[in-house]
Amino acid sequence: MDGLRLRKAMGQYGTGIAIATTLDSEGVPHGLTINSFNSVSLDPPLVLWSLSHMSGNMEAFSTSDHFAVNILSQQQKDMSVRFASPVKDRFADVDWSKGSTGAPVFPDLVACLECKVEKMVDGGDHVIFIGRVVEATHSELPPLLYHGGDYHSLGPALA
Repeated sequence: MDGLRLRKAMGQYGTGIAIATTLDSEGVPHGLTINSFNSVSLDPPLVLWSLSHMSGNMEAFSTSDHFAVNILSQQQKDMSVRFASPVKDRFADVDWSKGSTGAPVFPDLVACLECKVEKMVDGGDHVIFIGRVVEATHSELPPLLYHGGDYHSLGPALA
């Protein structure tokens, strides 16, 4: 199976957009845009996301015992683009605060899941981070969606 072909096929699966965040051992914030995010279990409360072995964020996330998944609202497209780009300091001029685990949390989110690292699993060219949710918040804001290589908004509800 060709990797590009798989990527194009997977791009047809619509997803929400989130930013995974953590603090490194020096207290410096790290984060990146993700859409490989999933609920694993309600009891215990577990979620997962994956990070490429080649990511410049790998050391920060793999040595931290916590992370947050900040699920973005429609109004946060610029943040999604910023945290997906090779910007030197993605947190410069971005409003955030430390959540209950210490991981950076943004305002105006659809939801935020603050997690303690439960397990890291090798998954081919990625590491799968499984986190135990210790805090969860949500709002009624419309989510930022991604499909076919572009951002989308919710249309009218289906009957």
